[in-house]
Amino acid sequence: MNIHEYQAKELLAKFGAPVPAGFAALSVEEAVEAARKLPGPLYVVKAQIHAGGRGKGKFKELGPDARGGVRLARTLDEVEAAAKDMLGNTLVTVQTGPAGKQVNRLYVTDGVDIDKEFYLALLVDRGTGRIAIVASTEGGMDIETVAHDTPEKIHTITIDPATGIQPHHGRRVAAALGLSGDLAKQAAQVTGALYKAFLGTDASQIEINPLAIAGGKIQVLDAKVGFDGNALFRHPDLMELRDETEEDPAELEASKYDLAYIKLDGDIGCMVNGAGLAMATMDIIKLNGMFPANFLDVGGGASKEKVTAAFKIILSDPAVKGILVNIFGGIMRCDIIAEGIVAAAKEVNLSVPLVVRLEGTNVQQGKDILASSGLAIVPADDLGDAAKKIVAEVKALG
Repeated sequence: MNIHEYQAKELLAKFGAPVPAGFAALSVEEAVEAARKLPGPLYVVKAQIHAGGRGKGKFKELGPDARGGVRLARTLDEVEAAAKDMLGNTLVTVQTGPAGKQVNRLYVTDGVDIDKEFYLALLVDRGTGRIAIVASTEGGMDIETVAHDTPEKIHTITIDPATGIQPHHGRRVAAALGLSGDLAKQAAQVTGALYKAFLGTDASQIEINPLAIAGGKIQVLDAKVGFDGNALFRHPDLMELRDETEEDPAELEASKYDLAYIKLDGDIGCMVNGAGLAMATMDIIKLNGMFPANFLDVGGGASKEKVTAAFKIILSDPAVKGILVNIFGGIMRCDIIAEGIVAAAKEVNLSVPLVVRLEGTNVQQGKDILASSGLAIVPADDLGDAAKKIVAEVKALG
C-alpha cells in the first residue's frame, strides 16, 4: 500500500525526521488558507498522486506549455492560480502512463533555499534478507538514470537485523553523501529516524528524493513511502491513510476477495492458481504471439464465489478478447474451479472465447461439469495446447 507525500511526511516527522511545515488541501480555498499558515515568502504547491515525476509532468487539460505538478509560488495569488490549474485536472507523468491521474488533493509547503540535494532510501534487499540503505549525492534526479549512467555514485549499506542500526551506519551514510562535521551528525540522525520508521510501520520502501541541505540544516523535501500489505493488519492507523481513488478499480475489487490481480496491456485474460504458474501462463501466451491482459492468481484454496469474482474482474476489462483458465488442482479442487467458471460465465453472459486447462485433484469431475454446462468452453490437454487454442480463438474473431 502506498500513501501520499503529505501523509508520508507527517508519518516520518513522528519518528523524528526533519520535515518542512506543510498542509494538505482539497480545494483552492484550503490551499490558500494553508499558505497563510506558513511563514513564506516562498511556497511550494504540489499535486498529490501516487506517481513520481510530478514536477516534469503535464496536465492534459492545460496544454503542452503548462507547468507541471510541482510549482513555486511567491504570493497567495500565485498559490491560488496553481491550485486552480491542478485540482480536478489530469496529470501525466513518466510513471502514470498516458492515461495520467486526476489530482484530487494538494500539498502546500514552506519553500526553502536549497544548497545541495541528495538521495536517500531504505528498502528490503531480498538478496541479503536485510534492510538496505541506498544513498547518493545525485538527489533530485531519477535514481534509475543515475544507476544506469553513473552507478559508482550509488552506495548501498545493509543492516544486520541482529544488531539493528548502529552509529557506524550513520557515519557511512554521511561519508557516501560527502558530509562532515555537524551535517554528518544530522545525516546520521535522519538515517536513524528513517530506520525506526521503516521498522515501526512495516514499510517496504522509504524514499527521500531530495534530502536537502537548506540553511545549514538537512531536511526531507520529498518522501515516498510504501508498506508491506501482508503486515497492515498490525497497523489499523495506516489503513486509514489508504486513498482508494488512486488505485485501479479492478485491483481494488480484487483485494476485497484476496485475489492477486494486476492489470496489463494485452488482450487475453488469465485466471491461474499460483504465482509461478501464472507467470508461466503469461509467458507462453506471449510465445504464441499475443499478450496477457492481466496477472491473476486465485490462490490455493479459492471458493466458488472467489472464482466467480475473479471471472467478473477479468471481464470488466474491455480490452479482453479471450480468457485462458489454467488450474493445477493441488489444494484447489478442479470441480470447485469448474463450478465457479460455469456460474460466472452464465451470470455475465460470456461473449468472448474461453479455453480451460484443468489438471490435478478431481480433474475428471471438473471436466464433466464444464462439458455438461451447455457453454462454449474449449477444453485443453496441457498448457501449450491451451495457449495455442486461445490465441487461435481470438485471432479467428479478427
